[in-house]
Amino acid sequence: MLLARFALLCLTALPLRAEVAAGLPFVRQEPVASLLSPAVGEASGLAMSPARGDRLWIINDSGSAAELHRTGLDGADLGKVAVQGVKNTDWEDLSSFVQAGKPYLLIADTGDNGSVRPECQLYVVAEPKETDREAAVAWTVRFTYEDGPRDCESVAVDEKAGKILLLSKRTTPPFLYELPLKPTGNQPLVARKVGKITDPLAAGMPPIPFGTQPTGLDVSCDGKLAAVVTYFRVFLFSRAQGESWETAFAREPVALEPHRLRQAESICFSRSCAELFLVSEGGKSPLVCCRRRGEE
Repeated sequence: MLLARFALLCLTALPLRAEVAAGLPFVRQEPVASLLSPAVGEASGLAMSPARGDRLWIINDSGSAAELHRTGLDGADLGKVAVQGVKNTDWEDLSSFVQAGKPYLLIADTGDNGSVRPECQLYVVAEPKETDREAAVAWTVRFTYEDGPRDCESVAVDEKAGKILLLSKRTTPPFLYELPLKPTGNQPLVARKVGKITDPLAAGMPPIPFGTQPTGLDVSCDGKLAAVVTYFRVFLFSRAQGESWETAFAREPVALEPHRLRQAESICFSRSCAELFLVSEGGKSPLVCCRRRGEE
């Protein structure tokens, strides 16, 4: 609670100059909706529906039920879906993707505050239909890190490459790891380190506690942009055709204006790549939209 209050105080004290805001690729819109579901109190992951542009999916943090929560862009509570046969050990991010024409969601059970978990899991489920109340796991990715346990709240699918990206939270600098989207065997995989964030992420002024730590990640479905959210703001890493994510994350990112959320841990692109959506932990979070310039 103290962290959330301090972050909010810092953010409200940081107006962005008009000439700076005018040059940013995505522009923060004033929130017109809040999450209405009473079951969403610790939103730790957010994903756009791969099949519908007016639906979002949300997961709660550790200790909550193993459920997917469906919401509209107006914050409407559209019900929940129980994920069968798994436990919410520490669900920290959510991603959506399409494979072979079929929409999926990836749940990242990767939280590890003490960096002690011997193995983490990623659960892939076919996107539930509007009337579904239960979902089965299509496949599971069990894995370790090549350099020991890591706390990770930022996981995304590179749909074009068929890869999963993971960004560590509590290391300096944050390290980028990679896994295949669909493993061929049943043995745990090893997440290989493929890059790092070279330029330190800004934490605000005065600095927000833990403000440099990544708390959410998403990759646009065209594979050209990665968005990293911290407690302070959103950072965009662009990738040219043929470039690796290692090269993209080694460059200085574009910093969007502060999101002004108390404890932002969730971010996702729309399927059109024209919007970024963010929510915060805590009940009735505002639903923040950053719209691509020229489409406001």
